[in-house]
Amino acid sequence: MTRPEPSTSPRPQYAERSYRSPAALVGGALLILLGLWLGADALLRGTAHTKLTALFALLFGVPLVFAFSLRPLVRASEDRLLVRNPFRTITLPWAAVEELRAHFSAEVFVSGGGKYQLWAVPVSLRQRKKAARQASRGAGAGRPRFGLDADARPAPKAMADQTLAELREIKERAAHRETAQGEPRVRWSYAILVPSLVGAVGLVVMMAL
Repeated sequence: MTRPEPSTSPRPQYAERSYRSPAALVGGALLILLGLWLGADALLRGTAHTKLTALFALLFGVPLVFAFSLRPLVRASEDRLLVRNPFRTITLPWAAVEELRAHFSAEVFVSGGGKYQLWAVPVSLRQRKKAARQASRGAGAGRPRFGLDADARPAPKAMADQTLAELREIKERAAHRETAQGEPRVRWSYAILVPSLVGAVGLVVMMAL
């Protein structure tokens, strides 16, 4: 009589979720394109002083626009939360995450009292008011909000509140796992800081000449 083989099925895998601000992506890309266009024109047609000023202005401005618009990202995997802010990247194992909260800005609180802002999840008070009005109309009318049996669906939420609700769900599901243990890690983005610093110093020198 043969014994059944022990189960070797892997633990459930959860797809990574990434969160960014579409408005920030579009606005940042347009600003960078505009800056590059103006800078290129100055570099091609300007005097020596104008060319150097334009070069330092690009070194200063483009990384900053990129940092505050295109760079911010929140990525949730099965073991950790990665928060990419303008100048820092924070890696948080789920066990280190104490709370996720959104008042006037979205924030993650970690064990030991640390707090980090989620730049990629902007809080819109206008969206909250709109969602509250939709929920109020649906409840007050006593009938489905949108289509058949829609009154049984969850009440509408603002984008930031919906995102944090999803992150809290992932945290509750993942925090007990051994692979989700550990301490927060913070890395500075020198690829943003160094060019901006060089550009700022160069601009000060050029304006002093």
